Amino acid sequence: MIPESPDDTSSDGQGCHHDIYGDTPIPLTLKVPPDLYRAYQRCSWIIVNETGRDQLDIMQEMVRDFLIKHGC
Repeated sequence: MIPESPDDTSSDGQGCHHDIYGDTPIPLTLKVPPDLYRAYQRCSWIIVNETGRDQLDIMQEMVRDFLIKHGC
């Protein structure tokens, strides 16, 4: 069974919760128009090249910012 949210974790009976997903990123598919896709690719490429951050870090920041913006 897949939990409804990352907060739904298993417990070892001692109050310690274990993240069932571990550190492995889970793919997220977004459907956007081609112009937004190209803009995101351009922007993330610029960020990678100017800052040295990796693309996964930039993707996670985008999702985190979206969730914070919408109070999730």
